[in-house]
Amino acid sequence: MTEDQILEQLRTVNDPELHKDLVSLNMVKGISIKDNGIVAIAIELTTPACPLKDQIQRDIESAVRQLGDEVQGIEIEFTANVQASPQQKAAENNPLPGVKNIVAIGAGKGGVGKSTVAVNLAVGLARQGASVGLMDGDIYGPSLPTMLGLDNHTAHMSTEKRIVPFGEHGIKSMTIGKLVDPGKALIWRGPMAHGAFKQLATQTDWGDLDYLIIDLPPGTGDVPLTMSQLLPLTGAVVVCTPQKVAQDDARRAIAMFQQLNIAVLGVVENMSYFIGDDGKEYDIFGRGGAQAMAQELNLPILGAIPINMGLRRNCDSGDPTRNFTSDGKLAEELEVLVKNLAARISVEVLGGDQRQPTLTISG
Repeated sequence: MTEDQILEQLRTVNDPELHKDLVSLNMVKGISIKDNGIVAIAIELTTPACPLKDQIQRDIESAVRQLGDEVQGIEIEFTANVQASPQQKAAENNPLPGVKNIVAIGAGKGGVGKSTVAVNLAVGLARQGASVGLMDGDIYGPSLPTMLGLDNHTAHMSTEKRIVPFGEHGIKSMTIGKLVDPGKALIWRGPMAHGAFKQLATQTDWGDLDYLIIDLPPGTGDVPLTMSQLLPLTGAVVVCTPQKVAQDDARRAIAMFQQLNIAVLGVVENMSYFIGDDGKEYDIFGRGGAQAMAQELNLPILGAIPINMGLRRNCDSGDPTRNFTSDGKLAEELEVLVKNLAARISVEVLGGDQRQPTLTISG
């Protein structure tokens, strides 16, 4: 048994999401054979939140054991290295060169839980080991001060005259809500909205990040257009509740991203169902509506989040970390959502084309 033989066996193991073998993807970082017949293999995943790591491990073990009785055991060490998107690599005068992937969280209408999804995606990715930033791009109704518990935090500038992001729940975050009077109505005309978003995005000292999650305002107005022209996005996620009135608006948001040539990474169905005290699941808004819409539009459904009193309580109290630690069912739903998004980003980065935002205005 030789290391070359083991490498050839690993050429038969495909990444289940990328549909290419581990060797071609440069995921095999080391092979060694110990004196006692133990085969040690180092594998570098495309994200620490890889949802199919266990399957990859099983497939590796099965492939290597085909070499026969010389294999007395298999030790696999997993690491992760998030790849930068083609858009990030190709961007000229990139305002955020240290950010590998920028992902927008949008919705066609307000009140569907877009900010809740954005916060929990950011916290969940960080809990998996990624470096994550969260920007509150909803300059009309910023939610992060409440949802991240930032009431007692004060924004300040670095010596390089850049805004220092807050560090809570394992993520870096910034919100317009901590840069203006909390009781002041945020009334923005188009140029003012553009300027506020640009300052928040490009003058915050994000540093090096695997993922920057941007919570957009609802609808298809000035801010998403500014974002598409300013930042090299990997893609966008659209949040929708099950009922048809929400689906109608979500379709418009999806069409907007597609018109801007921004990849729609998937759809999240929020408020999908409710579990009563009797343990019975109630489909208050018509569970599965957003999923059916996603399937019709040939888009992935990333996950479904139930109506959950603990989720509401934890977000209102500024402790989203508890969503992953205090309720097993909720944590399971959120972790599925996080891992599915991470997988979709990897597919887009390593298997997608290089998209550039486009906008056509007809008179």
